[in-house]
Order: sequence, then structure tokens, then C-alpha cells
Amino acid sequence: MLRIQPFPAIRPEPHLAARVASVPYDVVNTAEARQLAEDNPLSFLHVVRPEIDLPEGTDLYDASVYAKAAENFRSLRADAMVDETEPALYLYRQVMNHRQQTGLVCCCHVDDYANNVIRRHEETRKSKEDDRTRHITALNANAGPVLLTFRDDDAVGQLIDRDRNQRPLYHFDAPDGITHTVWRVVDPGAYVTAFGDVPCAYVADGHHRSAAASRVAEQRRAERGPGPAEHDWFLSVLFPASELTILAYNRVIRSTDLDAGAIVDALGALGTLSTTDDPDPGGSDGPCAFCFYVGGAWHRLVLDPSTIDATDPVDSLDVALLHDRILEPIFGIHDVRTDSRIDFVGGIRGPEELRRQVDDGRAVVGISMRPTSSDQLLAVADAGLSMPPKSTWFEPKLRSGLFVHALD
Repeated sequence: MLRIQPFPAIRPEPHLAARVASVPYDVVNTAEARQLAEDNPLSFLHVVRPEIDLPEGTDLYDASVYAKAAENFRSLRADAMVDETEPALYLYRQVMNHRQQTGLVCCCHVDDYANNVIRRHEETRKSKEDDRTRHITALNANAGPVLLTFRDDDAVGQLIDRDRNQRPLYHFDAPDGITHTVWRVVDPGAYVTAFGDVPCAYVADGHHRSAAASRVAEQRRAERGPGPAEHDWFLSVLFPASELTILAYNRVIRSTDLDAGAIVDALGALGTLSTTDDPDPGGSDGPCAFCFYVGGAWHRLVLDPSTIDATDPVDSLDVALLHDRILEPIFGIHDVRTDSRIDFVGGIRGPEELRRQVDDGRAVVGISMRPTSSDQLLAVADAGLSMPPKSTWFEPKLRSGLFVHALD
């Protein structure tokens, strides 16, 4: 069963929370982070993207980057944050486009991650895992939470409903229009007991952060010996699966030897192809479909359901079908992790971003996808399998800096 634990949070002063809270490190590049943090020395981007305070062109994995992260964290901690002396749990609600999700901010155990009580659906990349491991070590803290999900549980839901009916600790609108509200939990022990009856949780977003937390715990156990320690726990937010919003993770093809006509002909041989004014492929409860922007027009391709093995949790995913039937045979793209001819566009940007990139010459084909469903994610993780890269895009993103978990 799932173990959770309260923790003594390092968190912003309430009147500074909106200035401290930042987007996560992995949804912006250096230039975007620098622009977002401009004129705001309290932005947590100075901690999670510390290269913005170093000379342009600094290698993102240079030792100076991690040293700067630690320096900036010490400064921010002194100037704008509270060090709680007592362990606590928190509720964190986000509202986007009138849709809300409320999760429990807590710490989860690295052994539950290692033993598949906390299940994952994505392979990690060593370079990114190394980066997050070095970042945690430099700060001696988890600076960004892992987004976990679990199948809805009545006992947990009742506790959440109760604790939302009190005065919040934080309540603010972020620049992107998403509303963030935080409450301190009244009775942490009740949540620990309730989650003790939850059989498992799933990594929704934050595979590299959770893997890095596990690595740091292994390193410290080797150095300091066995025994309970704070480094055995990592910062998490647990959301009921029914509340999570997964958007499409769209694709663009940067270059190809094929002209627009040849691409359209090749697509037409794979299923039912038609021109359309609507770049939305349709819901996940319908036949597998994709929309392609090529040659100045949108085309909708519908695959024959009888050719898809719906019992295979991975091969039946849209992202897998796209790779197996289109990206590899038509465009010769074998590994989307390394092939520079393909790029990924988060669903929050919408299909209009795909059209823009093609029209201005940055890409030759835009591919509008259907989102992976929560049920598909859980099925893959339950089977002990991994999704293809870039299968899910979660919105809204958890803000960094609202909670930090110190390892000592």
C-alpha cells in the first residue's frame, strides 16, 4: 500500500507566493525563463533555471549552474520563504478554464517507487536523470514536486472536501490565468491512514525528478548507512485520476525529401483521408485519427479499427500507431528521441501553432493528435510497460517554489 508522510515545508511568505511561484524547469528554455524572471529576483526560476543568472552560452550541465542554483536558493530562502518547524500536509487546487484539480502535497517513499507501488509509464533519459540528481544534491532538497495520480478513492475525497472549507494559505492568479489555491491540512494522520488503503499511485509528470530522488537516496544510504532518513522521501502532489487533464502532445516534421503531394498520397494509402477545416482529430472514444497540416491544408486520416489490436496497451496508443505506420515507413524516422527531423509541441499551444510553424517554414508537416486518456496511462503502467516518448501533456502544470522539501 502507498506510504505518504507530512514534511516541514520550505515555502514562500503568503504575500510573496505569487512572485516566487514559477513554471516548472522543463516547460521553458533558457531564453524563455530569462524573460519570465526579468525584473523579478524572487522568481523560483532563479533556482530551477539558474543558468539565467550566468553568462549566455553557459553549458546547462556545467558545475557552475548547480552552484548557482544552491546560491540562489539560499538567498531566496532567507529573503522570501518560511522554514516550517512542524511537518504538515497541504491541499493544492488549480483552476484552468473553469476546470479544477485538487491534489495532496506530501512526501512519498523512494522504496515505493523502486518496488512499483508508485508505477511509471515512461523511460527516463540518463542525461536528464543525472541533471536532476545533481540539482537535488546541490540544493539538498527537492525543489519541484512530482505529479502523481491515483484511482479515485472515496475516503480521500471526503477528506479533501472537508479541508477545502477553510481559509486558504495561498490564493492567487498566475500570469497565464490559472488560479492556484493552497490549504494546510487539518489532520495529516487521517490522510496517512486513508492512503494506506490506496494500492498504488502512478507517475503522471515528473519521471526524471522521481528517478533522481531515488538515486539520491541510494547514494546517501551508501554513504551514511541504513535507517530512516528524510532523503528516503520525495516531494509529490497526488491527484485523483478523474480530475487530471491530459492534452495532446502534437508533432511537427522539420524536414523531408517528400513533397506535399507525395506525403498526401502516402497518407491516403493508410486509411480514409479527407480534407478538413477542423484540425481536431476527434475524441479518444472514436476511431483512431490524426490531422496533418501539409501543403497549406488540413487533412484528416482515420485508421481502420480492425487493423488495431485494442488489447495491447502500448501498440494501440495513437502515438505508437503514428510511429509504426507513418513516422517510420513514410518519413524514415526511427528514433524520435534523437532524430532532429521531428519536434514536439505541447497541446496547450493548440493546432494553430502547428499551422504557424509550417506556414513560416520552420516545419513541413504539422500533426494534430488526440490526447492519451487517463485510462490508457494507467493500463500501460499496470502492465509494467512504457509509453513512447512524448505521449502525454498535462495541464495545468504544477508551480515550482510553493513547496520545497529539504533532505536534512
